Amino acid sequence: MLTKKERFRLIIDYFQRTQPIANSELKYQDPYELVVATILSAQCTDKRVNIITPPLFKQFPTAKDLAKATQEEVFELIKSCSYPNNKAKNLVGMANVLCNEYKGIVPSDVDELQKLPGVGRKTANVVASVIYNKPAMAVDTHVFRVSARLGLSVNSKTPLDTEKQLVKYIPEILIPIAHHWLILHGRYVCIARKPKCNECGIKDYCKFYENSLKEN
Repeated sequence: MLTKKERFRLIIDYFQRTQPIANSELKYQDPYELVVATILSAQCTDKRVNIITPPLFKQFPTAKDLAKATQEEVFELIKSCSYPNNKAKNLVGMANVLCNEYKGIVPSDVDELQKLPGVGRKTANVVASVIYNKPAMAVDTHVFRVSARLGLSVNSKTPLDTEKQLVKYIPEILIPIAHHWLILHGRYVCIARKPKCNECGIKDYCKFYENSLKEN
């Protein structure tokens, strides 16, 4: 029976060996573009977001340009994503606050980032870790699911609870990349409906796999 600390150590060691480089699959050129892409990615695939953003950024290349847009103009460009009305409103609002309160510079502080319309804790953590390499653990549906299955989070009811458990055991310097390890593992191996346990390199350290063997 692995202790929680041992489980973290073995899983981290595996990812360090097999995925020394892991990055966001969202396409962006600067902090402003990442904020926009991450807002759009809520309950939407990165693949879809990467289709939407090129024409959006062509028409609104900066926060200043987006701040001048109407909600209807933005909606037309993002209507193929989930919740386009709400996201269009948030994107225009975000750009206005960014320009008026932060002089167009995306803040690095998680609390400050959450003052931008459409930016919740997950999005704020993504921007803080990806752009500024801060030890912020963004917990999306993949991270929430994978952490629970592996046994890295226990009895977690909320993304914040999962976040607290992860940052407690993951070395601070590895938190930014660990976020991507867990997302990519959830996206391609530990998928929601039917995890690919036979292809998984960390199944021997996984609580879900351990319990499935007991059941069989």
